[in-house]
Amino acid sequence: MKELDRIDREILNILQENAATPLREIAEKVHSSVATCQRRIAQLRASGVLLKDVSLVDRVLAGMALTVFVSVELEHQNSAILKQFEARMREEPLVMSCYEVAGEFDFMLIVTAPSMDAYHEFTRRVFTSNNNVINVKSLFAMNCSKFETKLTL
Repeated sequence: MKELDRIDREILNILQENAATPLREIAEKVHSSVATCQRRIAQLRASGVLLKDVSLVDRVLAGMALTVFVSVELEHQNSAILKQFEARMREEPLVMSCYEVAGEFDFMLIVTAPSMDAYHEFTRRVFTSNNNVINVKSLFAMNCSKFETKLTL
């Protein structure tokens, strides 16, 4: 992977603001040709820098008002067990993010649910049914004053 240059960074900043920005507009903003921008976007996708194009949804208006930061401690840790846990979390639709972390816990999850009952069902199904999970700590978001997905480059 080559280092990102000015044009790559500017293209990525534009696409992070609005992935539906027309190529012509991107080319004008970065002072390049449409063909160059199209080729660079394809290269950014192929190299894995540009992961996917998405639309952001207001979680509350979509009926997913509960956000929970969940610390998970596993009883046993080895490469296979950690990968198995990560794979299981990737399959869970309520899990928005899963981070392996250093410290007291092994994983930090961000879970979004429509209600406390739905979150309770999630914890019973995902954690108490898995004997390798020995500790779960849930922190409930009271308010979100900033939520950003853009990496300013």
